[in-house]
Amino acid sequence: MTTMARETAANAVPARPPATGRDPDPARPAGDGVAPGAGAASRAGEIRRHELATFLRSRRERITPEQVRLPRGRRRRTPGLRREEVAQLSAVGVTWYTWIEQGRDIQVSEQVLDALARTLLLDTSERAHLFQLAGAIDPTPAAQCAVITPALRRILTRLEPVPACIQNSRYDILAYNRTYARLMMRDLDTVPPADRNCVLLAYTNEEWRSSIVLLDETTRLMAAKLRASMAGHLGEPAWKTLLKRLRAESAEFRENWDRYEVAATRGKTKKFANPYVGLVTVDHTDLWLAPDLGARMVTYPPHDEESRERLEKLYAIALEAEARAENEDRAGAPSRAEAPGAV
Repeated sequence: MTTMARETAANAVPARPPATGRDPDPARPAGDGVAPGAGAASRAGEIRRHELATFLRSRRERITPEQVRLPRGRRRRTPGLRREEVAQLSAVGVTWYTWIEQGRDIQVSEQVLDALARTLLLDTSERAHLFQLAGAIDPTPAAQCAVITPALRRILTRLEPVPACIQNSRYDILAYNRTYARLMMRDLDTVPPADRNCVLLAYTNEEWRSSIVLLDETTRLMAAKLRASMAGHLGEPAWKTLLKRLRAESAEFRENWDRYEVAATRGKTKKFANPYVGLVTVDHTDLWLAPDLGARMVTYPPHDEESRERLEKLYAIALEAEARAENEDRAGAPSRAEAPGAV
């Protein structure tokens, strides 16, 4: 309350209590009606908004234009991206994004936070931090899901060279082994965790789509399976966010979704045109991890001897790539330690 407001309140004639037949409650505190603790909550909100603004600004300044396929230009003075570039890439208004970085008291939706997280290339921990600062619930699955235990990760590894992953009922890929990471693209690790969804990849990722031999049949079936699965999750934010994104990014999905077809999840033989070893035929098998048909382990054992040999070759390629990456990390460690400002 400002000084003028306090003086006005002090000089004003007290309002007559309503005729209720009772005296005014003597225990009610005098004042302007602000609930106890409101001031502390306001200060906490201000601190949270300041931290959110600082965090976004720091992440914006570390992303180079080249990382998001923007021209650098000759007169760039801002380290990293400009505010208007982040706003454009995230499909939000420049003024709105500026207000967020200024710590204004505005409500930021989960959709905007999701777009900012993808634009700023946030990893899993940074994404979780962003949503926590904004006081919002992340609609996408966390990489470290409670259902993914160390024992399940060991099982995925033990199944190699058979490709295997763990998905939830929304077809988010929660964990996978090395062969699965290279079955439908060169390396699934390069896809941001928020984009690792089988339906989304089948409709929007060209590399993933190119590996599916019967693409039209597969995408239509996936839309029908998603609709059937979504019946038990209507109104949930994560499902609504996925559906909205699919409809926005794929005309093919909109067409298939509007057919209102439904299909049950079942095993079947699938063919993939793998970029490393060629045609692979596998038998899709679901191993349910919960009685409510939620999380499941999806395995792709080879359908024939030729596919078995090719999966073994694919596994060897994955091991070579992993060893090469580890060697590069070890070779680069001394140079990072000697870099200016390194601790």
